[in-house]
Amino acid sequence: MPFSSLKTKISSKNHSVSFGEVVKINATVITANGLKVSISDMVKIVSNTTAQETMGMVTEIDGDTFFITPFSFVEGFCSGDKVFLDQTGLNIPVGDSLLGRVVDPFMRPIDGKGNLSNSKLTPIIKAPIAAMKRGMIDEVFSVGVKSIDGLLTCGKGQKLGIFAGSGVGKSTLMGMIVRGSDAPIKVVALIGERGREVPEFIEKNLGGDLTNTVIIVATSDDSPLMRKYGAFAAMSVAEFFKDQGLDVLFIMDSVTRFAMAQREIGLALGEPPTSKGYPPSSLTLLPQLMERAGKEEGKGSITAFFTVLIEGDDMSDPIADQSRSILDGHIVLSRELTDFGIYPPVHILNSASRVMSDIVSESHLKSVMRFRRLYTLLKENETLIRIGAYTKGSDRELDEAIDKKEKMEKFMIQNSTSKSSYDECIESLEKLMGDSTSLL
Repeated sequence: MPFSSLKTKISSKNHSVSFGEVVKINATVITANGLKVSISDMVKIVSNTTAQETMGMVTEIDGDTFFITPFSFVEGFCSGDKVFLDQTGLNIPVGDSLLGRVVDPFMRPIDGKGNLSNSKLTPIIKAPIAAMKRGMIDEVFSVGVKSIDGLLTCGKGQKLGIFAGSGVGKSTLMGMIVRGSDAPIKVVALIGERGREVPEFIEKNLGGDLTNTVIIVATSDDSPLMRKYGAFAAMSVAEFFKDQGLDVLFIMDSVTRFAMAQREIGLALGEPPTSKGYPPSSLTLLPQLMERAGKEEGKGSITAFFTVLIEGDDMSDPIADQSRSILDGHIVLSRELTDFGIYPPVHILNSASRVMSDIVSESHLKSVMRFRRLYTLLKENETLIRIGAYTKGSDRELDEAIDKKEKMEKFMIQNSTSKSSYDECIESLEKLMGDSTSLL
């Protein structure tokens, strides 16, 4: 090629790297100008003095000025620092090498086991499964926990919430579900929890076994943006395996910390606070995440369990209320049952599985209805029975409930390290209820 033609070709293009400039910084938002950006663009902020770098996301635009929420903390940055547009966008590398690993929301390993060889990029934010492409939930998804498999049976592709106050046993139940389910792929998202709980969850609740398991971690000391997108990144990992036709178990702890992260971001950007200080974006964000789970025709499924922290055991908490309206069922853990030594403390009367009647046999469903009825009678008359005011023979059903009380409680109790067979669980439930199902 002649040098004159090469010179013309080179000079026709702008080869300089465009960058903006930081004009203002506060504790949670960096203000900059000088770049043409869009909402949700990823940018890199580089310190002129220390060469320190951090990633951020454009969350608001006002004319030529744009506002960046950083993925890390802002200490060390100052006005005049350069801002570069990140061409890769909000994508993460995914692949089979994630299995057995503990990573951060950007899929960077934090377990000290070396680098990952993932090559496929997938966006963190995706549209949920289209309504008409969702498959019917018609198969049982066994989790190996008697009180759930027997009384709150869930199906492949179902979304359930685990609602509990602090210290009631969410993490223990999560570990039982991960160990007890037969899902070929398990994705666990630990969002906004204490850093101490991560190795503790792996060693105590999972027994150190991460076979076919991916753990995505964004602890409470991470920035709000890292905690927010940690949940979306974990869901993208689950979708990667679902698209291969696999049935995936997805567990996230916790939705409340995820919503709190969005509350911090929203309030910093000037959103009006509503109930308990949550801005509207905190509530609209929940279906964007939760609706991505489910069963898709021609592909696999994502069966999801989302834990929700109930502050003060108040089920009318706005996040708990919104979550219940989106999910296909809720499992409520009771502090009262823990006081009686019943673990896992699943309160079956306050819990429900919305797809159970479509996936279990008629005899199983009758046994569940009878169990709940007898258990309700015991709760309603508990005071009378304890003070000796009830005379046996006054109520035939209550007599039966009293006779079966010990066996019913035994059915609900399970050691945290044991796994229950689904078939054996149903057989023992139907045997326990016996001929009483004929009274329904």
